[in-house]
Amino acid sequence: MQKPLIEIPGKRLCLFLLIGVFALQSAFNPAYAGKSAGDGPYSDTSASASASHIFSITNKLNVYDSLHLKAMGLSKKVFTMALKGMAKLVKTRHIKDNLLAIVDFSQPSINKRLYVIDLNTYQLLYNTYVAHGMKTGKEKAISFSNKMSSNKSSLGFYVTGMAYNGSNGYSLKLLGMEKGINDYAMKRGIVIHGADYVSEDLITSQGYIGRSWGCPAVAPEVSQPLIDLLKEGSCLFIYASNTTYQSKSSFVK
Repeated sequence: MQKPLIEIPGKRLCLFLLIGVFALQSAFNPAYAGKSAGDGPYSDTSASASASHIFSITNKLNVYDSLHLKAMGLSKKVFTMALKGMAKLVKTRHIKDNLLAIVDFSQPSINKRLYVIDLNTYQLLYNTYVAHGMKTGKEKAISFSNKMSSNKSSLGFYVTGMAYNGSNGYSLKLLGMEKGINDYAMKRGIVIHGADYVSEDLITSQGYIGRSWGCPAVAPEVSQPLIDLLKEGSCLFIYASNTTYQSKSSFVK
């Protein structure tokens, strides 16, 4: 009888089978593989995957009471909506899990309606003025758009991009994450930048701060440190009392 070309003893056969199973697992399980196709542009896969497991909306809600955000004008409803959207972005590995920036356009522009919160250290890092678009409203932000040349603000969730020096000085790119709501932000040139018209002097003289062409502009003295803090993968949520947005957005449900 002709001998088989290859003889594999029983123990060696088991070893080969185990190696084969592990190889298949590595090929089809993102936990074993490198960066998967669904990874976001700013995340480290292992760090983000870990963050997605530990990001708890219930636990993060404690930050609201701890920082007395109600007394600073931010409602718990808005904070909760921001956490819901952020949790979805963390889960899909688009963002860092600690920094949350909220612009509350339900407040008039004379209020400090930009909040930057470190959810891990329970710190309010910034509470400052922020402008809305020229055609969004005067004292209050009323009308919003995702259209080119509308000079209006756009609502919803953004992920911060790279910082750069442009026509408005040191600026921060914003990637709109909601299709049909703010996904034209990059094409429209919607960025965070410093602007002289964001000032308390204008509040005193005319009753509201100046307005932008749609950008969430801030005071020049805070723009650079704020941008350096938020750049490359932080969550920004721009809110207003707008039922159209709330009915269309999948991030706040």
